[in-house]
Amino acid sequence: MAVPEVIPIAYEPKHRTESIGRYADGQFLASVTYAFPQGFRLDDGWEQHKRLYTVLHTFDAEGRYRNSDIWCAGTWAQQQSNPHGDDSVLHRARARLATLLRSLPRRSYTDIAIRPFQLTYENVLFGLVIRKDEEDDEDWAELYPDQLGFGAPWDGSYDT
Repeated sequence: MAVPEVIPIAYEPKHRTESIGRYADGQFLASVTYAFPQGFRLDDGWEQHKRLYTVLHTFDAEGRYRNSDIWCAGTWAQQQSNPHGDDSVLHRARARLATLLRSLPRRSYTDIAIRPFQLTYENVLFGLVIRKDEEDDEDWAELYPDQLGFGAPWDGSYDT
């Protein structure tokens, strides 16, 4: 089954798509997610390269990409050295996400449908990118860096 022009993403409270929906100017997709820079090879010192990002992507009502607000809260190493409290990397990332979401007028959490897009920030790929499996001849869309895969039957559900 071919990849649709506009890809549905289902809203799932308390899961990986809990921060998606619609607002006065269109649709949004937000998350807090760890990511490595492109081309990074896992070896000693990886903790300094694994970064936690707060991400807010916005789209018009038809699912066309508008813009992104991407912010790095810190590294895995920093989170491990200070895992609790208001100064932790995770706390800062979640606080930033809450602030970004509050800034969206008439926000409601619900299913969305967006078109593929991609951008690179701090050498990290962000976006909804079409992928092809040459062996199965199956196409799917993958959300980066969250690593959520969307595919047939294109009902908005995802695989990790």
